[in-house]
Amino acid sequence: MTAPHPPHADARPQGAGTVVGRLIASSRPISWINTAYPFAAAYLMTGGALDWTLAVGTLYFLVPYNLLMYGINDVFDYESDLRNPRKGGVEGIVLDTSLHRTTLWAAVLSNVPFLVYLVAVGTWQSTVALTVSVLAVVAYSAPGLRFKERPVLDSATSSTHFVSPAVVGLLLVTSTVQPAVLTALGAFFLWGMASQAFGAVQDVAADRAGGISSVATVLGSTTTVRGTMVLYALSSALLLTTGWPGALAAVVPVLYLVNVAPYRSLPDSRCEDANAGWRRFLWLNMVSGFLVTQLLIWIALR
Repeated sequence: MTAPHPPHADARPQGAGTVVGRLIASSRPISWINTAYPFAAAYLMTGGALDWTLAVGTLYFLVPYNLLMYGINDVFDYESDLRNPRKGGVEGIVLDTSLHRTTLWAAVLSNVPFLVYLVAVGTWQSTVALTVSVLAVVAYSAPGLRFKERPVLDSATSSTHFVSPAVVGLLLVTSTVQPAVLTALGAFFLWGMASQAFGAVQDVAADRAGGISSVATVLGSTTTVRGTMVLYALSSALLLTTGWPGALAAVVPVLYLVNVAPYRSLPDSRCEDANAGWRRFLWLNMVSGFLVTQLLIWIALR
């Protein structure tokens, strides 16, 4: 068994003055846009107005939703995080045990008022989508469920975290979903599965040492990376069928495919080398978000 890495500075007990900062760090600020943007874009593109529902929903999927998602993960992945050399920055922190209870309470209490509002103003369809979204977030890391330790289901659940906000935004405005929109959501879902699987590759050694199973620990680094390449390619192919100009978005998954391709023969013993690709992935999200935004503006103005 791989010897555990020494605890990071982040794992030391934190003073009361740093609690808010640690909670914010636990929510992964660099990833906030990845859940808020799909909601806002779907809401506006399907005819939603610049109203309170847009503001509340966007704010919810920006911060509280991410605190629930990543806070639960940091609490119940504490042991494996201690062994993970990449924890301690934008990719996640090692959350000291003294803050575990506070984090869970903060996650729950920050979510409740937003969820009450979104249910009150929504339809039964949007409420079902919102319920699925929140349950997927909890089930991914919570004890007794731990979908993140069920290979393939881990990737599907993680993808749901990012696709479901778009579904909620869409269903708050309309219950009629066009075929092209369903196709685009399917492509987004495949992209999400591929991205989660690639992210798991860099943690193969740490997860195995911590007794955590994932799609990457089961399939191995090489097979997992090649699988992500297939999923990105399928995502791109789906987008090509959406018609003009939506088909232009097909270039986006290709960018991710190119990013992971250098690791297609990566052995498990060098799994941490994939971290360079993962760091590029985090910034590639910004570029892709810009490209998709320009495309959506173009579609809206046609």
